Amino acid sequence: PTDGYIAQGLVAHYAQDLTLDYVAEEAIVESLGLDVAVLMLTHVNYKTGYMLDMAYITEQAHALGIVVIWDLAHTTGVIPIDCTLWNVDFAVGCGYKYLNGGPGAPAFVYAAARHHTQLKQPLSGWMGHAQPFAFTQEYVAGKGMLAFLCGTPAVISMSILDAALDVFSAVTMEDVRYKSAQLTRFCLLCIEAQGLLTDLPCISPEDSSVRGSQLAFTHPQAYAICQAMIAKGVVADFRAPDVLRLGFAPLYVSYQDIVRSIDVLSDIINAQTYLDDAFQVKHAVT
Repeated sequence: PTDGYIAQGLVAHYAQDLTLDYVAEEAIVESLGLDVAVLMLTHVNYKTGYMLDMAYITEQAHALGIVVIWDLAHTTGVIPIDCTLWNVDFAVGCGYKYLNGGPGAPAFVYAAARHHTQLKQPLSGWMGHAQPFAFTQEYVAGKGMLAFLCGTPAVISMSILDAALDVFSAVTMEDVRYKSAQLTRFCLLCIEAQGLLTDLPCISPEDSSVRGSQLAFTHPQAYAICQAMIAKGVVADFRAPDVLRLGFAPLYVSYQDIVRSIDVLSDIINAQTYLDDAFQVKHAVT
């Protein structure tokens, strides 16, 4: 929802002739019209894992003169994409998920070359200056993507991400995506074999071709189940109000990891250990 927060802030700041509308994923294309200026989308839904057709939606939006911005937070590092081939205008993403940069890792922005000369970066910071070490009084924007820089980057976080990215030099994104799909399929089979889908209905797409590298399940006690799993060494996610999310990083998550994790989950569900008081306390970070 962070993208929405930013959009809300922009609308509030300019407060004239701007309207922010939210539409359901299945209604995106039909909602497009000449009254739409910008379409901002998340490629992979952070809750369900549903993956939109980036190429098709971008093409449909462009036919109506709409600028498209894609959020690739749950895409980058696990799903092959081609922003240039698909004529994407802008994209943003983070380094801390499947790029393995950890919390606080640098984010990134993509801007199609055709926009470089006309776009103005609203945050005119030192590192975006054409000659930052000339220390001139007036701001002169750098050329191309340099103009999108702002302040001094967090060097320690950059170095961690730099090391994490080295791992990708030995694999192809197609191989990463293949294993990602296999991991999610295998996990679903394990959950089904344990008879857990009645208690934990899956809300992620059945078709792995339109599913990101995650599976999401609903349960009234999803938060407590997540905490109970973490206590057993299995790191899962909770997303309000009732979603238990399992993420799969193909570079290091194994099939044996999944077998063990689902065994842990099965024990927790069957014994209802999630009802323990220790797992019922909501923490600030979920």
